[in-house]
Amino acid sequence: MKELALKYGCNPNQKPSRIFMENGKDLPIEVLNGKPGYINFLDAFNSWQLVKELKIATGMACASSFKHVSPTSAAVGKKLSPALKKACFVDDIEGLDDSPIACAYARARGTDRMSSFGDWIALSDECDEVTAKIISREVSDGVIAPSFSEKALEILRAKRKGTYNIVKIDENYIPEELERKQVYGITFEQGRNNFKIDKELLSDVVTANKDIPEDKKIDLIISLITLKYTQSNSVCFAYDGQAIGVGAGQQSRIHCTRLAAQKADLWHLRQSEKVLNLQFADGVGRPDKNNIIDLYLSDDESDLVLGDDVWQKYFAVRPEPFTKEEKKAYLKTITGVSLGSDAFFPFSDNIDRAAKSGVSFVAQPGGSLRDDIVISAADSYGMAMVFTGMRLFHH
Repeated sequence: MKELALKYGCNPNQKPSRIFMENGKDLPIEVLNGKPGYINFLDAFNSWQLVKELKIATGMACASSFKHVSPTSAAVGKKLSPALKKACFVDDIEGLDDSPIACAYARARGTDRMSSFGDWIALSDECDEVTAKIISREVSDGVIAPSFSEKALEILRAKRKGTYNIVKIDENYIPEELERKQVYGITFEQGRNNFKIDKELLSDVVTANKDIPEDKKIDLIISLITLKYTQSNSVCFAYDGQAIGVGAGQQSRIHCTRLAAQKADLWHLRQSEKVLNLQFADGVGRPDKNNIIDLYLSDDESDLVLGDDVWQKYFAVRPEPFTKEEKKAYLKTITGVSLGSDAFFPFSDNIDRAAKSGVSFVAQPGGSLRDDIVISAADSYGMAMVFTGMRLFHH
């Protein structure tokens, strides 16, 4: 198949629309079900690059949850703790521990469930039955993977009344070195960003603390590869084999850091006993549970979830308030978080904000006129910071 006609482009008025290969070769994909659209394929091809590269760098099964051409999260296939399973709403999935690719997607989907609502999924390995079961019960637009088991296909083809988008990609496909796109009728051309991200990139530790454990190096790699396929400016927090907070597309780096930190904080708080012990009423679905948990953890709207009409509708037992002071105390116990940035930190305020969210390890390009101030700030918190020497802008 050399081209594929699409219903429309980014918006319904943008017609005609298609994907094709300029060199006349066949497309490296096969649509096994559904009719993916323009934005679906933007998400599919960006997310596939992310998980393919992440698997090469870590040697582990990887998954990503994508929305509007940026990842909500990316993760490797580490087993989930009982608390994390419950926080990700997968504690009832049988066989999860035996499927690395299912563990990877459970982590990616469960990180920022609000942003992942209606996501596009990328899997580095074959989609198996366990992974398909997780996907089948979530609101999602589609999935791309190198292969699908027969049982997984059967499950996924039944999703969304038979219209769920399933795309198989040739995992051996290598794109041309030059890439092009048009803006306002003008063609842009550049070399592909083939910059390799691996543990060797983490050798220039510029802080007094030089100790970066192996598992934290993996977290830093996850953060950097995630950023490589995130709309810039961007910052990514990572922990325990997954991206836990992505701040994408902000004009100011401190706003990237604040946004990513806020998401990371929520991810940690969702695993607190107060949240895990919430007793929902029978029949409350996962999307509603997620929204109510978000309200419960919100400083601005925590009183809303405790209103009589709300708690009687959603809870079997009225929840105890989770005060601002309690949340701050809980977050102060968090350490060992990794932080990546797609460009240098121009001011130390980013480090100050990161420290409040338990960041102990940082990877950034360096090259700011204020590098010495940023390093000094990292030293004041005992952080280990790496200069990679390479910017990772993505537009």
